Amino acid sequence: MISSVRGTVAEMGQSAVEIDVQGIGYLVQVPASTLAGLRLGEQVRLLTSMVVREDSIALYGFRDIEQRELFGFLTGVTGVGPRLALAVLGRLKPESLRRAISSADVTALTQVPGVGKRGAERMILELKDQIGVSDAGGRPAGSKVAEVRDALVGLGYTSGELAEVLDDVAASDASGSADVESLIKAALKALARV
Repeated sequence: MISSVRGTVAEMGQSAVEIDVQGIGYLVQVPASTLAGLRLGEQVRLLTSMVVREDSIALYGFRDIEQRELFGFLTGVTGVGPRLALAVLGRLKPESLRRAISSADVTALTQVPGVGKRGAERMILELKDQIGVSDAGGRPAGSKVAEVRDALVGLGYTSGELAEVLDDVAASDASGSADVESLIKAALKALARV
């Protein structure tokens, strides 16, 4: 198994890069978030997951171990293949994905192209015990964030507009002591600055 590649970014496509490792080019499929951080000619090390199928062998690359682990969990979900797993990781940061799973936030998952309501529900069901995070009280972490999201969507904001703001809101409430109303106010202030 190839667990990482280190070399020069020789070519870049829409969803893959070619990494030149001492004259041998490895085609590595990467999430959009990883692709955005790469530059032609740059020396890079990508952690990889090798998927062997009856008719193909493919490498999927990631900047950090957390993304690679989440990729493994996602591809273990019924009906989720490597391409859909890459789409999820390209759209949602690891912490956002964990929060969406733990708080059963179907809306956050369905913002990923190719993930419908049933697919999102299946991900939540199959991954909740593996990658979900809980606060000290045993409640899913991020449940307040899901309430904030619902309130802001009710005010007319789209999931795309809210993604980064909700990450900031969740980070500001790491202790879990803030109430939903104050989190909504903080999110509205952040949205006003954008």
